Amino acid sequence: MNYLILAWVAIIAFIFIMYVILDGFTLGTGIVFPFVSEKDKDLLISMIIPTWDGNQTWLVFGGASLYGVFPLAFGLILPILYLPILIMVMALLFRGVSFEFRVKAQKGRKHWDKLFVFGSVAAAFIQGVMLGTFIQGFNLGPNAGAQWLSPFTLLTGVGLVLGYALLGATRLIFKTVGELKARMVKTAKIASIGVALCIIAVTVWTPYVNSLVASRWLGPDALILAILPMLSVVAFIVLWFSLKKEHDWLPYWSSVAIFLTGYLGLALSLWPYIVPNTITIEQAAAPDSSLLFILVGATIMIPLLLIYTGYAYKIFKGKVTDAIHY
Repeated sequence: MNYLILAWVAIIAFIFIMYVILDGFTLGTGIVFPFVSEKDKDLLISMIIPTWDGNQTWLVFGGASLYGVFPLAFGLILPILYLPILIMVMALLFRGVSFEFRVKAQKGRKHWDKLFVFGSVAAAFIQGVMLGTFIQGFNLGPNAGAQWLSPFTLLTGVGLVLGYALLGATRLIFKTVGELKARMVKTAKIASIGVALCIIAVTVWTPYVNSLVASRWLGPDALILAILPMLSVVAFIVLWFSLKKEHDWLPYWSSVAIFLTGYLGLALSLWPYIVPNTITIEQAAAPDSSLLFILVGATIMIPLLLIYTGYAYKIFKGKVTDAIHY
């Protein structure tokens, strides 16, 4: 396969990993928002205000890269996912507006809080639904219908909500102290059980909705692919042990490891298809001249985003003990 295409696959994979890790815990913070006191809600908002807009930059960058690098796949998949993408964008908009307004609102703060929770849950759920649609494959026929809405995609939607809740809770363990930290430890334990059950259910169900995955998992690649589920089990064991010990940073990074093993497992199971079972990465790629031209921009943007992200998290590192007011 063309090395230029492989380079872009790696770049886009990295971009979406960065989004899931960074904005995943921001969405997760909104999901666990109803389970904390009014005073602690201000601390939660203070934790995510400085970095939330930078986190979403990775999502925009990833979408633009997909459009430029794999225009055929983008053009085929986008019409099928128009409605869920619109729902996601609106949910993210509601989320951003709500926690900016609640900082200054003297009246109606509870309504902004509800909108923040709704936006976070809706965005996480619809991202999970789109992920499930990708796993089960696309019907590209003229009468495809709302194929993104099925029992399987609803399951993956719930699974991602629980997964982001786990990221949010474990990140709060890392950033808070005292009673709030203890509450997030309990929340993370509950979320981790839900995530484990959803992963098991999706793993059992996936071969029935995607014949390519079934052939991979039952074929000669099975032993190699089995390494990732085993690593996921190890990550869960580390997660539960660290939660029991109320460790600061280990729960969050073990949660990230769970996401990464699932992400890599999905990518390897569907390789080399970008439109599952129909169109490969090489077939969907733009001409080399276009890939090379866009690569110049990516080599400038990615270091700038990494520097900005690293600097932002360095400035706002440490425990959050006081609410931000501006």
